[in-house]
Amino acid sequence: MFSPTLLAGKVALITGAGTGLGRRMAERMAAVGAHVALVGRRPEPLAATAAAIAAAGGPEAVPFPADIRKVDEVAAAVDAAAARFGRLDILVNNAAGNFICPAEKLTPNGWNAVINIVLNGSFYCSRAAFPHLARSGGSILNILAAYAWLAGPGTLHSACAKAGVMAMTRTLAVEWARYQIRVNAVCPGPIHTEGTDKNLWSAVPNLEARVTRQVPMRRLGTPDEVADGALFLSSDLARWITGQILPIDGGHWLGNGVYDWHPELGEAGADG
Repeated sequence: MFSPTLLAGKVALITGAGTGLGRRMAERMAAVGAHVALVGRRPEPLAATAAAIAAAGGPEAVPFPADIRKVDEVAAAVDAAAARFGRLDILVNNAAGNFICPAEKLTPNGWNAVINIVLNGSFYCSRAAFPHLARSGGSILNILAAYAWLAGPGTLHSACAKAGVMAMTRTLAVEWARYQIRVNAVCPGPIHTEGTDKNLWSAVPNLEARVTRQVPMRRLGTPDEVADGALFLSSDLARWITGQILPIDGGHWLGNGVYDWHPELGEAGADG
């Protein structure tokens, strides 16, 4: 679908690039020519991602360990990446933190942990990348979740953080358009990753089956499917698209309609 030179000569900085969706986006961007700056808190997963990209014959991928909750570390990592590669064209704010917790049991520390990673971290990275992106006419891609605008019981902290990032996406798209910086977001639905398979789908009995019933296309997604959308919005194929949010979720956020009627069942369905 994508030219192998789609991002040739471009430099992408991806947070949370050591595992899961962040790693897959890094691999896919490298596969179409991008040099990749890998940012994350733990050096070992970043090194593994860099090694995988090198083994696949991709352009240079370099780890820049940093805690995105810390402004100084973010600024140092972004500037070091721009200095190493000579430019910065794409920022992907992928790093996130989440856990299920009823609001009445959510502690201030738990609240702050997620807000600091998702909302504050996305701002710190965007602000640090701004002068470099302004020079290149680059783009920012944020990663959202549908509960940013829908109800998501047990995810108050993450929903509020993602809602803030959604507002940031649209606000910066307008404010930084004069610098030819595009700002968009993708909103993945329930997907299979190493982390979700271990901590979610296999940890909660029947959860995958129940969630799959809520997806009109009747399956969970894959990191590749999310990476395709991320790659499109980050490339010049989307050069006149900004301020947009692309759900990649098999229709999950739409639900199953008012009556939740499924022809294959012959009746209105209910989660069982």
